[in-house]
Amino acid sequence: MIRLNLVLLAAVLVSAFYLVHTQYESRRLYTALDRAQAKSRQLNVEYEQLVVQRRAQATPARVQQLATRQLQMRPVTPGITQYVVVPEPLEAARPGAQGGRP
Repeated sequence: MIRLNLVLLAAVLVSAFYLVHTQYESRRLYTALDRAQAKSRQLNVEYEQLVVQRRAQATPARVQQLATRQLQMRPVTPGITQYVVVPEPLEAARPGAQGGRP
């Protein structure tokens, strides 16, 4: 009978230690999860701020202002537009040349 009581006492002690360990591990994991969720919320807020900043930086008025001030660009007008004309090859321009027009 004493042997059975000792076995049962050992089983109860092992069960109690396992329960304590499981509760500790559960609390530790819950704390880690809470920290990860807080970090996720913080990163989402930062992402939204960056999206707003990107939209503000890419407005047409701001791009026009930067092009004018920093790059010293100016609007296109027919007076300053230069057109590139590709000349015909010399062989095609001469009558009777090989590969030219008849």
